[in-house]
Amino acid sequence: MKKNPAINDLLKVMAKLRSPTGCPWDREQDHMTLRRHAIEEVYELIDAIEARDDVEMAEELGDLLLQVVFHCQLARERGAFDFEQVTRHLVDKLIRRHPHVFGKTKVKNVEEVWANWEKIKKAEKHGTKHARHSALDGIPKHLPALLRAEKLLKKAKKAKVLADDHRSKKKHSKKSLAKDLFELVAQAQAQGSCAEELLASEVKKREHGFRKLEARQPAS
Repeated sequence: MKKNPAINDLLKVMAKLRSPTGCPWDREQDHMTLRRHAIEEVYELIDAIEARDDVEMAEELGDLLLQVVFHCQLARERGAFDFEQVTRHLVDKLIRRHPHVFGKTKVKNVEEVWANWEKIKKAEKHGTKHARHSALDGIPKHLPALLRAEKLLKKAKKAKVLADDHRSKKKHSKKSLAKDLFELVAQAQAQGSCAEELLASEVKKREHGFRKLEARQPAS
């Protein structure tokens, strides 16, 4: 007898867990209570990838998929969306954002692929509440401060509100940079401060400054 696709079984299991005869813990959850679990699962997946552990990677991918299915079940109960809509939206988006694969667009390199991707994404969001009015938009608010700083710097350079040589041209080895970063964290801690919070505050301040500079640029 042919087995049902595993994804169908997973959706049924999730619906059962959320049913009146399901699991008390699962029935108590909502989108807000689950949000931190998704972050934790991503970090566990990264650990498995870096360990090159295929068994662990497969398990962690399953745990991450569970988060997707869980949120889809919650949304289905609210009449908002379901797993089918999420996957259909993803399929359509991947085809739409890869015209060089599924269409007739020609690209010479990865840079042109990324340029097309950003252009298509901006057009998709135009006229919606998610429209990107600034080249600095689209950085997740809950990224760790260091990752947020890196993304802000990249976007600021592309928006031409930050020069590539805005700092000293003196070269530092990766080892010395790593040491300096660690020492800065230690200094912040010694002074009773949290390095993450300090950097987050500075990133917010710099972003405000970059946006002011961007606003002064002549319209293209």
